[in-house]
Amino acid sequence: MDTEARSLRKEISEKLKDETLRGALGRFAEVYPAARAKAYENAGDIETLREALRRMKSATVERIEEMADRFEAEATKRGVKVFRARTGDDLKAYLVALCKEKGVKRIVKSKSMAAEEVDLNPHLEAAGITATETDLGEWIVALAGQRPSHMVMPAIHLSRFQVAEYFSKELKEEIPPDIALMVQAARKELREKFLRADMGISGANFGIAENGAIGLVTNEGNARMATTLPRIHVAIMGYEKLIPTLRDAATILKVLPRSATAQLMTSYMTMIAGPTPVMVERDGKWVEEPGEMHVILLDNGRLKAARNDRFKEVFQCVRCASRLNVCPVYTLIGGHVYGHIYAGGIGAILTAILHGMKEFEKFHELCIGCRRCTEVCPGKIDIPGLIEELRIRNVREKGLPFVIRQVFENVISTRKLFHSLLRLAAVGQKPFQSGRLIRHLPLFLAGLAKDRSLPAIADRPLRDRVAKIQENISKPDKRVAFFSGCTIDFVFPETGESVFKVLQDLNMEVLFPEGQSCCGKPVIAMGDAETTRKIARDNVKALMEKDPDVIIAACPTCMETLQHYAELLKEDPEWSPRAERLAKKVREFCSFVAEEYQKRAVSRRPRGRRR
Repeated sequence: MDTEARSLRKEISEKLKDETLRGALGRFAEVYPAARAKAYENAGDIETLREALRRMKSATVERIEEMADRFEAEATKRGVKVFRARTGDDLKAYLVALCKEKGVKRIVKSKSMAAEEVDLNPHLEAAGITATETDLGEWIVALAGQRPSHMVMPAIHLSRFQVAEYFSKELKEEIPPDIALMVQAARKELREKFLRADMGISGANFGIAENGAIGLVTNEGNARMATTLPRIHVAIMGYEKLIPTLRDAATILKVLPRSATAQLMTSYMTMIAGPTPVMVERDGKWVEEPGEMHVILLDNGRLKAARNDRFKEVFQCVRCASRLNVCPVYTLIGGHVYGHIYAGGIGAILTAILHGMKEFEKFHELCIGCRRCTEVCPGKIDIPGLIEELRIRNVREKGLPFVIRQVFENVISTRKLFHSLLRLAAVGQKPFQSGRLIRHLPLFLAGLAKDRSLPAIADRPLRDRVAKIQENISKPDKRVAFFSGCTIDFVFPETGESVFKVLQDLNMEVLFPEGQSCCGKPVIAMGDAETTRKIARDNVKALMEKDPDVIIAACPTCMETLQHYAELLKEDPEWSPRAERLAKKVREFCSFVAEEYQKRAVSRRPRGRRR
C-alpha cells in the first residue's frame, strides 16, 4: 500500500460501499461474542485466565533481554542458529545472505506477520528468490496483490467468487467458486512448491526461553510442511513472543484459539526444538541428512517499547486479533483502511512503535475510544489509553493546527462562552432545520450534511428545564449529581429529562451542577492534554461541590472520560485526590439503574410511596 498517497476519506468511502467486505466482517462480528463465550465455558473463569496471561507477559517484559539470552543459549544447544535483528533491514540482509550462501532459490512461507512488517517478499524477489505464501488466506491475498486485512483471517474481506477469479487467473484454468474444489486446486498447486522448496519460513506464536523451542498454533497443515520438508527452516519472531517456561505456553494455548477464532484448540499445535532431519536425493538415492534451523529474533523498535513504562504493555499482545472482531470501525471498513501492516487499534499502536508517528497519524483517529477491545483482549491491553497517550505525545511535539487550538483553548474550555455560542447556534440553525434535524448546510459546510441528517441543537437546553423537572425529595435514598455533557444538555435534553424522572422514581435527589460543561473527550481525543486538564478541573469542582453519593452519566463516553480525570490529574497535588474521589463515584446510568431496580425487586416504585 502506498501510504504516502493515502486519502483516508476516499478509502473509507470505497470500503463503506463494498458490500462483500461489510457482509463478511459483519457476519463474523455478529456471531463472534457468543461463540467466544461458549469456547471459554469449560476453560475456567475468563477473567482469571486473562489476568494470568497479563501477569505472565508483564513479568516477562521486565526481563526481556534476559529471556532472549536464555532462549538463544537453549536453542543453540539444540543446533539452532539465532540471529538478533535490530531492524527490518538487518533481518532482510541476513536472510538474503543466508539464501545466497546456501544456494536457496525457492522459499515456501507459512503465515508470519513479522515478515509482513518488514516487507520481506518484495526484497526476496529483488534478490532473485521466489517466495510463495502457503497459508491459504495469505496465498489468496498475495494473488490479489493485497496485504492481509486481518491478523488471523487474512482474506476474510474477499468472497468465494472473487477468490475463484484469482485462482483461475493464477492457475490458467477455470476454477468454479466452490470452496471444496478451490481448496483442492490450491493444495495441488502448493504441494509441488513444498516438494521443490530450498527453504521454509515461518512465524512463531511463542518462543520458550526454558528450552529454546518455538510454538506454532495453526489450522492448516502448511506450517508443518514448511518447517519440515525444506532443508532449511527460518523462524521469524518478535521479542514479544518470548515466554519463560513450557507451563506459560499452556496459558497462551488456553486463550489464543478461544479468543482468535472461538475454537477450543486449533487443528495443529506444533512445538519445534531444533532442526528437523530432511530427506535429500544423493546419487539417485534418498538419504536422511541433518536439516538447518535459524531463528531471527526481531527488534525493530520493540526493545525501546519494552523499556517504556507505558508502552511495554504491548508485549501482552498474543496476536489473536480478538479486538478486530468486536471493533465497530474495523467491522465497517476492514484492516486495509484501519491499519498500516497491523490492523485496528493495536495496529495503530504497533505502527507508531515499529514504523513511526508519521504512519500512526494517518489512521489513529479511526479509534473512537469505545473500549470494546479492552473487554475481549486476553492480555488486557488498554488499547484506547495507549492511543490517547500517543496522540498526547504527538501534540506535545508538533502542536495542533491553529484554528483547532484556538477552539479548544478559548471556546470549549470556557464554559460560558461555549454555552453562549451553542445558544446562538440554536437560533442560527433555523433556516437549515427541519424538525429536530438539519438536512442541509451552506457553502463549505455542505459536506457535513450531504449524506446524513444532523441532530439540531435544542431550543431550550436541559439546564433551562431543570427547575421544572427537579422534584424536592425530603428523604432521598441517594443524592445523585447528573453529568449531562454538552450533547445531552444542548442536543438531546429530552434524554436528560428522562434520566431525572427515572432517578427520582427511585427516590433519589437529582442535582444538576450548573458549572459542568463538555467532558473534554473531543479535546483529549485530539491529544490536547493540557486543555483537557483545565476542563477536568472545572468539572471536578462543579460535580463535587455538594459531595453527592453518586455521579451519573447517561453517555458512556462521558463516563469513561470522567473516570479518566484521575489519570489526567495525577501529577497535580491539589486536584489529584479530588479527581480520584470523583472517579470512584461515577456510574453509567443504565447499569446503575438496573442494579437499583434489582435491589428493590420491582420494576417501578409507586410514586405515592416515595416521600
